[in-house]
Amino acid sequence: MEHNDQKKQLIASRLAIARKQAGLSQSQVAVLLGLHRPTISEIEAGRRSVTGEELVKLAEIYGTNIEWLAPSGKKQVNIDKDTLELAARELSKLDKKDLQRILGLLNALQTKGKK
Repeated sequence: MEHNDQKKQLIASRLAIARKQAGLSQSQVAVLLGLHRPTISEIEAGRRSVTGEELVKLAEIYGTNIEWLAPSGKKQVNIDKDTLELAARELSKLDKKDLQRILGLLNALQTKGKK
């Protein structure tokens, strides 16, 4: 039972990360799914399970895949790692020129933070 609770929390966490990365509010997602906003809040808090159909729609809305949202195996919730993994997936979609621009921006931000 503990493994199921961990899995539910992992999915909930990744759904929240993916929604924020997509720049959507819980209300906007609720409208797209035909649900009430509190339902999205309950899903992201891990208090309500997401159905397979909802998971497919959410993956489409967020531009990610089901395997990332609901990974198999024994994974733990790690918000920083999950956010970086999602960012890496998005970066892999960029062409080489845009990727170099992003890397330059990251470098500039690191340099600025050290001053």
